[in-house]
Amino acid sequence: MVNASWSDRYRLMVLMRRFEEACLTGVASKAVHGELHTAIGQEAIAVALSEHIRADDSLTSTHRSHLHAIAKGIPLRPLLAEIFEKKTGMCGGFGGHMHLFDRERRFSTTGIVGASLPVALGHAYASKLRGSDAVAFAVVGDGSVNSGGFHETMNMASVLGLGLVVIIENNEWAISVPFSAASATATLAERAVAYAVPGERVDGLDVQATSDAIGRAVAHARTDGPAIVEAMCYRFRGHYEGDLDLYRDQGEKSLRTETKDPLVLARAFLSDGILDPVLLDELEQSASAEIDELLASVLLDEQPDPASARDHVFTSGLAPFEGIPS
Repeated sequence: MVNASWSDRYRLMVLMRRFEEACLTGVASKAVHGELHTAIGQEAIAVALSEHIRADDSLTSTHRSHLHAIAKGIPLRPLLAEIFEKKTGMCGGFGGHMHLFDRERRFSTTGIVGASLPVALGHAYASKLRGSDAVAFAVVGDGSVNSGGFHETMNMASVLGLGLVVIIENNEWAISVPFSAASATATLAERAVAYAVPGERVDGLDVQATSDAIGRAVAHARTDGPAIVEAMCYRFRGHYEGDLDLYRDQGEKSLRTETKDPLVLARAFLSDGILDPVLLDELEQSASAEIDELLASVLLDEQPDPASARDHVFTSGLAPFEGIPS
């Protein structure tokens, strides 16, 4: 275990679940506009990631990014405020849930599948130029691995020996396409051999196993170059809120939700002589109360002035180029 107690791990898992559930209330109330993608069922991976990422490491994420932001240490209040499109959000309410950005903490997201990988590559190259052992993390879904950007990023990172860790959250579905219908290889981790880098598949519902795998990848990346971790999980909800999710067998989905919930699995494991069930109840109540209080506070915040809707669309404040009318 890396500087984490089981009580800390479990509380963080519950906190992440409650955070995502708080975001869901914004869809029902129409406080959140447009799409919303949650990672309910994938909390164990984010908790494991949080145990290995340093302040000087960078993290690029996807459209399903809330838990990665928490893992990177983004404060919960500006994070939730941004998702709810508030002035107090980390991007002033302009980014929304798919376009989170924190320069100081070296965290960014994109709604374009696979597009975060070249960004992570740039962070890794900058780290090498600085002579730093800081690692660039790129968390992607299984659908991203079939993009050209994945191949180009992994090849260049390996050629240059860059400190890049790619964590693939394989939740078995790229929107409505099952993994088995989209991959020529049985696993994604085995593709690592094509780039002469280590690749490992792990049970992403198991916090300890996932933490160990990420730890090995990070140790390699800080000294010897890129590594891939494929963490198996399952997306409990549709691709986005409003997705009818009719492409999945509902019986299988119900069974997986009942038997493969990382929070339920963690609690069962911890209740078997590791932590007192009373303490587990207290941890759950504490995490839930924190998110309830946070949500109530954020809902009172102001939204950006509609008159500012066109701000930040183009660069401004610069003198016009010589010879070009202003």
